[in-house]
Amino acid sequence: MEHKRLTLFAGHYGSGKTNIAVNYALALAKEGKKVCIADLDIVNPYFRTKDSAAILEQAGVELISPQFANTNVDLPALPAEAYKLVTDHKTYAIMDIGGDDRGAYALGRYVPAILEENNYRMVFVANCYRPLTRTPEESVEVMAEIEAACGLKFTDIINNSNLGSETTPETVMASIEYIKKLSQITGLPVFATTAEAAVAEKLPQEIAPVLPMQLQEKYFDLPTQKPGNRPLWG
Repeated sequence: MEHKRLTLFAGHYGSGKTNIAVNYALALAKEGKKVCIADLDIVNPYFRTKDSAAILEQAGVELISPQFANTNVDLPALPAEAYKLVTDHKTYAIMDIGGDDRGAYALGRYVPAILEENNYRMVFVANCYRPLTRTPEESVEVMAEIEAACGLKFTDIINNSNLGSETTPETVMASIEYIKKLSQITGLPVFATTAEAAVAEKLPQEIAPVLPMQLQEKYFDLPTQKPGNRPLWG
């Protein structure tokens, strides 16, 4: 798959963009690239990219997350270092954007620099098994809201349709018509299809490229503020 210098992942809350952003960062690092990932999700105060800090560090991936990430602070501030992602053109940068149009507002301050460089991919994370994106038409509405909020148009779609730990190859294959129709309606290409690694290896070659996923080891359960097992769509 072709890589852009800057890749942005956005989608409705719960679409799975954080897991994709982390796994894509690890895939780039495995290719020997200098990689930096930033969590710009101001909707979710727990900033779950931070959950993968250890594995990212081990892979040589720099992580930029807001101060007080993974705490109960309601409005943590975005760090000034986040501008590095749009100014350091020697680094492959990944942005994990907030989970709806409200979260996308945080991206707006970086848009002028992104457009000036013009070496980016803005990927909509689609999951037909989640509320409010169950149909291509619903997904188009969410895409339009995010684009209006951040001032940047999507360039690609990624199919992250899954049922968490219950996902099978059949689960993924059942989403293919949905993603094809979404691609046709928007005129955007399908960047990749994702699946947990054991499921990915059983998918037919005709839906390539496939991004095998390793799930984050933990997350902070919002009601209890305690660690738990992380679902694929978080």
